[in-house]
Amino acid sequence: MTQERERGITIQSAAVTFDWKGYRINLIDTPGHVDFTLEVERCLRVLDGAVAVFDASAGVEAQTLTVWRQADKHKIPRICFLNKMDKIGASFNYAVESIREKLKAKPLLLQLPIGEGKTFKGVVDVVSKEKLLWNPNSDDGKDFERKPLLEMSDPELLKEITEARNALIEQVADLDDEFADLVLGEFSENFDLLPAEKLQTAVHRVTLAQTAVPVLCGSALKNKGVQPLLDAITMYLPSPEERNYEFLQWYKGDLCALAFKVLHDKQRGPLVFMRIYSGMIKPQLAIHNINGNCTERISRLLLPFADQHVEIPSLTAGNIALTVGLKHTATGDTIVSSKSSALAACRRAEREGEKKHRQNSEAERLLLAGVEIPEPVFFCTIEPPSMAKQPDLDHALKCLQREDPSLKVKLDPDSGQTILCGMGELHIEIIHDRIKREYGLETYLGPLQVAYRETILNSVRATDTLDRTLGDRRHLVTVELEAKSLETSSLLPVIEYAASVAEDLSRASREAIENGLHSACLQGPLLGFPIQDVAITLHSLVIHPGTSTTMISACVSRCLQKALKKADKQILEPLMNLEVTVTRDYLSPVLADLAQRRGNIQEIQTRQDNKVIIAFVPLAEIMGYSTVLRTLTSGSATFALELSNYQAMNPQDQSTLLSQRSGLS
Repeated sequence: MTQERERGITIQSAAVTFDWKGYRINLIDTPGHVDFTLEVERCLRVLDGAVAVFDASAGVEAQTLTVWRQADKHKIPRICFLNKMDKIGASFNYAVESIREKLKAKPLLLQLPIGEGKTFKGVVDVVSKEKLLWNPNSDDGKDFERKPLLEMSDPELLKEITEARNALIEQVADLDDEFADLVLGEFSENFDLLPAEKLQTAVHRVTLAQTAVPVLCGSALKNKGVQPLLDAITMYLPSPEERNYEFLQWYKGDLCALAFKVLHDKQRGPLVFMRIYSGMIKPQLAIHNINGNCTERISRLLLPFADQHVEIPSLTAGNIALTVGLKHTATGDTIVSSKSSALAACRRAEREGEKKHRQNSEAERLLLAGVEIPEPVFFCTIEPPSMAKQPDLDHALKCLQREDPSLKVKLDPDSGQTILCGMGELHIEIIHDRIKREYGLETYLGPLQVAYRETILNSVRATDTLDRTLGDRRHLVTVELEAKSLETSSLLPVIEYAASVAEDLSRASREAIENGLHSACLQGPLLGFPIQDVAITLHSLVIHPGTSTTMISACVSRCLQKALKKADKQILEPLMNLEVTVTRDYLSPVLADLAQRRGNIQEIQTRQDNKVIIAFVPLAEIMGYSTVLRTLTSGSATFALELSNYQAMNPQDQSTLLSQRSGLS
């Protein structure tokens, strides 16, 4: 993307397929910026293994933690690559230590660097005791030599590597019983005789079991250390056959694929990226989309090579394909060969389920593991240059939303404005930029709005009666309920029924009551933001025979609104977890600025020459922070943000906010 070239960051994940020493590798490069967390989430969902790239001078950063947790959630085996070993301030030991401490992972050092910073010239392979030196004059890193370490030429290095290898063997033996037996049996006297292949197989098993992570190092800029990294990927990360996906057994080799990304191409229309789990895909093939419950036809099949695509006649399981011609498929949809194949798989899963006494819903869940989409934290209005352009803007936003599900677009019912909801300032900025470049629309962004929430502090009761005659039917409902605040955090209201009410409620009435309560919680009494952390108890409910369920919903909803109005109300604001990395010289101005922003400093860590400030700051105070921080620190500081939770505002800030919103201040 043009924006990526200009800013020098990854915004959209890009895919490339290449062959390496007889293996086919499908690689997806994901963004590291917190605004694009969804890109990472949806790619991890379809990968078998991952390479976590660290900056050797910074070690584990805020965003690394987020991505690492996502990989844990999807149980992805991974390798760590310490990049930028040639950067000033790079420290192999510091980075390894931070992996051990912050990620709570066990690093297995498979390589050690030869020199650091300016003196970095190659790596030593701990497993095979060879040194790899890159030719300093070659820019593309293709030119390097592999030499065994000899007692004659490198006595110091050989001693260090032997110690490192022995430590590695002991580490792996601790984690893998099969390898431990081998070491204690044949090679207990002398670890040097242990063949490299045996050690590699054991490291492969440990990596797959996710009990440890292999660590390699290098510098991607000059491609130093990239070849051994590719070897390590083929050696230690799982092949598609080694990942055990539970849902595959129901498909018996039939097509099963997950659409994990949609791109819009000017000429070809929507391109859908798919990970094929079983079966094969061909052009002109009719496929069935389980989520959308529709059948579509693939017109062409492409193999992704970043921004060039190569047309291919077919593609088998384990690969990543680009399909042209699918109009309705969106991110997270499961694709199968036909509706009957999906039903057959569902039946097989249910039969298995009955054997294991599982519920059927479990079986259905195995069929469709989609992508979890994070809640947006940034809001602003977007307007076209003129009303005539509104349909074009709607079309552009619809296309962008299909590409990026973390972008939400909604209409404000009160003002009729279009509201963009995104993951952060940068996210919204990029979307604005893309509408201008790709769809030729000059749009105006309104001020960013914060998504507050509301809650109540005490317990209140209310009764309400709805009595209406429509046509010849009388609708009469009387309800009494109590709303109280919850200690724990819950987005949806917790609904309880008094014993006398619960007995004679039909399922339809229960649904109507819950719909009514949920809709009343969508708009709070103070500013119309959603209500959270409330428990509602229904004490009595009298329904006249023949009353429609809509009337029950309406009455319950009105009664709850009445109760909420009477209660002591509290506004909750989104609190962001902020991590600022700054040099010592600029520490005090940054801290002073955070204090003005109602920031709550948790701790200040030292990372080599830098200080890392970890703080909680209300989202409302972070508007335009990137620009201010750049100015304060002459562009030397970096920061990362993620939503932490919602917390109560103090009375003073709350009254200021209320008077602002009601136009009094």
